[in-house]
Amino acid sequence: MDLTSLSLLVDIVDCGNLSQAARKLKMTRANVSYHLAQLEKSVGVQLLRRTTRRMEPTEAGLRLYAHGRTIRNEMLAARETVTSLGQELQGRVGISVPSGYGQMVMADWLIAFKRQYPGIVLDVLFENRADNLRDEVDIAIRVIQEPPPSLVARSLGDVRYLACAARSWCQAHTLPRTLQDLQGAPIITSGAVGRQLRLSAYQGSARHEVLLEPTLISEHFPFLRSAILAGLGVGLVPDYVVQAEVASGEVLTTLQDWRLSIFGTRMYLLYMPDRHQTRAVRTCIDYLLACAAKDTTP
Repeated sequence: MDLTSLSLLVDIVDCGNLSQAARKLKMTRANVSYHLAQLEKSVGVQLLRRTTRRMEPTEAGLRLYAHGRTIRNEMLAARETVTSLGQELQGRVGISVPSGYGQMVMADWLIAFKRQYPGIVLDVLFENRADNLRDEVDIAIRVIQEPPPSLVARSLGDVRYLACAARSWCQAHTLPRTLQDLQGAPIITSGAVGRQLRLSAYQGSARHEVLLEPTLISEHFPFLRSAILAGLGVGLVPDYVVQAEVASGEVLTTLQDWRLSIFGTRMYLLYMPDRHQTRAVRTCIDYLLACAAKDTTP
């Protein structure tokens, strides 16, 4: 057994099949298959078994994979330690942020981070995907009810949705006073297109669910804010979207006794537990956690 073959096993398991691993390693599929066969021959046991969709590790393969992942991470850390001596912090950080929170809250954090660490390349994706982290994403920020058990989750705080409308709209219409009143109101929100919106409402230990049919839907939160201010209906948006307008009295809120949620009640910073983290990634994680803590401090 050699380190090259062990590293190849890690790539195959991470990619899920030989073809993906071959593309990642810029090798032919036949070459990857040959090296895997040689590794299995050297250890004397089957390490991977083929299912209908992917290559799954056997128990022996899973144990060897864990050792291989640890060894490769240590090698990467050692190389980074040597090459970064005497240099400013460098590297690449791939980060996936929700479209609304990313645009309206995190943009200033990330710009300040880049200004403080000019040698780091930031690759920022604005998206609302809920799947696990991909190869190009080191850090993901997600609003979810419960974080996936396969990922490390660091809480960034609660997410509070508001039911709100422009003062001009309230002067011409009745602001909903009950959850059922929302069903007859023109709703402006970020709910999924083509599906009924499931609004969760919590009061103490009680949980209620209301099915709504929004009249204006978008993942672009500045647009949703503009639509609310234009008096097009009742917004169901996170508090940061209309925070300034609520403070000025331009936007009025209702159902304050309820804790409202569409996608989840907490914001999490997620990353893979066994993927090597460069100094740049670790620094970015610590920076974002500090920003979130400062942002939620009364």
